[in-house]
Amino acid sequence: MSERILIVAPSWVGDAILSEPLVAVLREPFEEPIVDVLAPPWCAPIYQRIRGIRNVIENPLAHRELGLRKRRTLAVSLRQHAYTRAFILPNSFKSALIPWLARIPRRIGYVGEARGMLLNDVRRLDRKAYPRLVDRFVALAANPGELLPTASSPVLVPNAVNAADAIRALGLATHRPVAIFCPGAEYGPAKRWPTEHFATLARRLIDSGYAVWVIGSPNDQPAADPLAALVPEIRNACGRTDLGTAIDLLATASVVVSNDSGLMHAAAAVGVPLVALFGSSSPEYTPPLSPLARVARIDIVCSPCFQRVCPLGHFKCMRELSPNVVYDLARLWGKQRPSMIAARFDRMN
Repeated sequence: MSERILIVAPSWVGDAILSEPLVAVLREPFEEPIVDVLAPPWCAPIYQRIRGIRNVIENPLAHRELGLRKRRTLAVSLRQHAYTRAFILPNSFKSALIPWLARIPRRIGYVGEARGMLLNDVRRLDRKAYPRLVDRFVALAANPGELLPTASSPVLVPNAVNAADAIRALGLATHRPVAIFCPGAEYGPAKRWPTEHFATLARRLIDSGYAVWVIGSPNDQPAADPLAALVPEIRNACGRTDLGTAIDLLATASVVVSNDSGLMHAAAAVGVPLVALFGSSSPEYTPPLSPLARVARIDIVCSPCFQRVCPLGHFKCMRELSPNVVYDLARLWGKQRPSMIAARFDRMN
């Protein structure tokens, strides 16, 4: 029987991007795509930009919705695909229900939320052996006792035509090198570099000959709009694109400066120079996986705390991360590919 695989995708954008190396391992032995992905609608554009995906099936269930009837209906529709394996990447009970209801013969995932009855290939996570999330995903592809496949860096394939259309539609066209800022972070304010720091960095980059764009989801506008108000030269496209277009725009940048967010992982995955800002979260767990990425952080005893809001109230991990440090890194990486960026803009305009 031919192999057919279903991946139940994570709900976080960054985690979804970090699942690409698992897809790469699964697709490697086969000439044709054998992997389908069941993903929340907001993550679908990610999997549409991953090589080797046959179908992206949008999960109609809202976050935290049990929706047994919906799950049963979806599971019945999945049976026609005759999947041989399912990889359930979230650790929730609900995420394992659909593959179980769809009667997929082999259902693989880590122990979590009393869902052992729904999985028949249950793995126990060794957090010390696999400190990075990307390695935890890839480890699921190995059979017990097999050598662990090496996790590659995630790769997204941007749509250059869509990027060019968006640049024209949003009035972003420029012949200056572009620095893109991603000032939002869906998880919470403890992951967001202060607005005034972004503003200081923007002014310095503009004085150095850069154009500065800001992108993000509508949820990121409370971080983006005050920044654009402080620096009128900024082109603020936050909330004006879908996720797929945001990814495509990131691929046009000379350098990206981003909080630890889904867009940070997207910038790394499209292969542009990146400065990743870490405070409450850990680059040991979810680092930007790219040779063109550099992490900016300060070493203080309370970081990482993994909290949505600074539990001590001082927010030193981000407040004391100097714009001068980030500027030096951004300028360093922004010089890496100037001729390539200029050529890309010439083709787009």
